[in-house]
Amino acid sequence: MNKRIKLLLLALAAAASCGAAQAASSLNLGNYSVTATYGLDILNGTSGGISGLEASGVAYAKDRNSLFFVGDEGTGVVEISLTGKTLGYMNFDWSNTGSSKHDTEGITYLGNGQLVVGEERLYDAYKFGYVNGGTATLSSNSVSLSNAYPVDNSGMEGIAYDPRNGGSYVAVKQESPEAVFSGTLSFGNQLSGTANISTLFDASKLGLSTLSDVAVLAPVDSLAGTAGADNLLFLSLGSHSLVEADRQGNIISSFDLSNVLPHNAIEGVTVDEKGTIYLVAEQIQDGSATGAVKSQLIVLSPTAAVPEPASLSLMLMGGLGIAAAARRRKQR
Repeated sequence: MNKRIKLLLLALAAAASCGAAQAASSLNLGNYSVTATYGLDILNGTSGGISGLEASGVAYAKDRNSLFFVGDEGTGVVEISLTGKTLGYMNFDWSNTGSSKHDTEGITYLGNGQLVVGEERLYDAYKFGYVNGGTATLSSNSVSLSNAYPVDNSGMEGIAYDPRNGGSYVAVKQESPEAVFSGTLSFGNQLSGTANISTLFDASKLGLSTLSDVAVLAPVDSLAGTAGADNLLFLSLGSHSLVEADRQGNIISSFDLSNVLPHNAIEGVTVDEKGTIYLVAEQIQDGSATGAVKSQLIVLSPTAAVPEPASLSLMLMGGLGIAAAARRRKQR
């Protein structure tokens, strides 16, 4: 075999091996960059209706190809397109929940129009079906996680649903101290549901000053069935960082958010099946705004994608074809 062709085949084989190993181990945030930002609509924010002004949590809905976000005004949930266009909204009815602050900081999507939203100060979670223009009576399907930590204003900042093995949840406590806990939740009328949760790992291992949200990587297609599917994304407003870690708290990769909308508070994260990451940020609040103040949707995409296994196979087959053609020419 021609030496040059042999080197080509060896290089292709090495790339296939390296690509498969990388795909199985990490989302690799070092390959990501900001590819778009979009201003989000303010919907009757001054009159106490659905605001969208202080976006604090976001969830991706694969079966709807859309996103849902909540703000810490606690007035309701907004559905938007992947480019930030408002598609609809649903109001929240807080009666019989025991909440006075309505501090919604976390949201996650279960599929089939079902959502779970978290109240930071009470460590309560509420499950409801989304109906555009409707009202969710939050107390009718609710559960308290307050056995994990005392009620305060540095409480549950984010919640994420892992659909594998019957479904489970991961949630984060903001600070004093930061915490990561996981387990199963069942929902019942007026907090009669059951929370079977425990601390996942010592959150200090992450080295982050706060925890603002969490996302699971199990739904990412390229990680399905691999060790990387167990990894988690942690967002930290205090450290201006997005971190990928395993479930023992070991950091796998990270992304520096220091220069990404530095005047906005980035507080929510979710990821789609392609590995595209969506962040939401509150409006500019530090007095630096010169125009309209809006919450923002930020899109992070990989800039150096690893070839899919199928593509690597085609490359190898092409290389073998080149080698065969070279042999035929030599035999003539």
